[in-house]
Amino acid sequence: MTVTIHLPSDLEADLVAQARDHGLELPQYLEHLLRGQVSPRSGSALSPVERAAAWRESTRGLPHTPPLSDDAISRDRIYGDHGR
Repeated sequence: MTVTIHLPSDLEADLVAQARDHGLELPQYLEHLLRGQVSPRSGSALSPVERAAAWRESTRGLPHTPPLSDDAISRDRIYGDHGR
């Protein structure tokens, strides 16, 4: 399906810049945004492979962050002296 949307020039410029930041053309970026806002209808649930692909797509362009160390997430580090 093709849909024509008339956007104010400032909004279009912002969307084009965001699409470029994600390495996408504007139509693909808008589809990505819409898919993130529309819940699948019941009966059309994604398969595990499709869910994994959708998750990977949704994280594209995010900065890589290393995992936290075991020490950083230890109980003592999280709670400190609380609850003793």
